[in-house]
Amino acid sequence: MANTISALKRVRMTKRKTIVNRLRKTRLRHQVRSMRRIIAKNDATGAQNLLPSTFSLIDRSAKWGIIKANTAARYKSRLVRRIKAIKTA
Repeated sequence: MANTISALKRVRMTKRKTIVNRLRKTRLRHQVRSMRRIIAKNDATGAQNLLPSTFSLIDRSAKWGIIKANTAARYKSRLVRRIKAIKTA
């Protein structure tokens, strides 16, 4: 266990940040999951409407360090690709 004042403070700060990061990651997962469900229903207009908020959350998650920048780019690319496939089909 930490025994200096600064180390104890870091423990408290880490606990708070862990809770915040966990909430942010869960929110990201739920948003991407709901987007994938709409795509699975072949609802192109619904997916198109949900796309800006999903992209915003993905970009903010990358900025906060919840996911890496390349992971964010991959998520966005795959979502757009699947929406385009729905529109053409």
